Amino acid sequence: MTTPTMVQRLGAELLGTFWLVFGGCGSAVFAAMYLAPNITSGQSVQLGIGFVGVALAFGLTVMTMAYAVGHVSGAHFNPAVTIGVAIARRFEWRDVPAYVVTQVVGGLLGGLAVWGIARGRDGFDATGNLAANGYGEHSPGGYSLLAVFIAEALLTAVFVYVILGATDSRAPQGFAPIAIGLALTLIHLVSIPISNTSVNPARSTAVAFFNGNGAPGQLWLFWVAPIFGAAIAGATFHLITGVDRRDRDIAGEIDLEDVRVADGVDPDAAR
Repeated sequence: MTTPTMVQRLGAELLGTFWLVFGGCGSAVFAAMYLAPNITSGQSVQLGIGFVGVALAFGLTVMTMAYAVGHVSGAHFNPAVTIGVAIARRFEWRDVPAYVVTQVVGGLLGGLAVWGIARGRDGFDATGNLAANGYGEHSPGGYSLLAVFIAEALLTAVFVYVILGATDSRAPQGFAPIAIGLALTLIHLVSIPISNTSVNPARSTAVAFFNGNGAPGQLWLFWVAPIFGAAIAGATFHLITGVDRRDRDIAGEIDLEDVRVADGVDPDAAR
């Protein structure tokens, strides 16, 4: 059993964040609204997946990649999650910058892929149509800056609580990706009309500049609010739940001494 290298962990984060953006934002851009002609009635029929489908798509991206590479990198795919688990002392602070930069790069690659494919349809205009997050006039439901900030901070905090709880050693083993994926699905079901749902600065950055239409200017909120919510969750999880594992991490690394102890081998004698 080998410990993943930092390069391998960052590769897993890049792949996972790419998939989250491509699968989640791609579903919103390509499949949320799809009108097919009805020859019989002469009217169009909506065959798109709508809000529910987009919410499921985001949840499924996280769940599938958590199973695929969670054992390598911890499956953060989100700068707010990385910072939140670091505050909870479940992740090394020295690794946070590399994770965050990699997540942003992976997200931008996902956004680039969505943009590149979307441009292949005649008449497509990316401006305002790349699933960007926003408040005020750029919020799907017209919600204010304050309302969006509260929603994003609150929902990110709950998301980090779920991650910290589902990855506890006393939780049912092997089911953490399902709980985390369903949590993200529920978060989207609540907040797509509010902000188009971020709870992930990398996801917001991924499409903001391709989308334009005010999204780059509002991007700051979708960094500040999720990180604020994640920080609250990371700092209070052990107080609220009584589960204090701040001496552990979910980075995907394997401590060889823990393996030897679990196998009944004295680490000192094995040296």
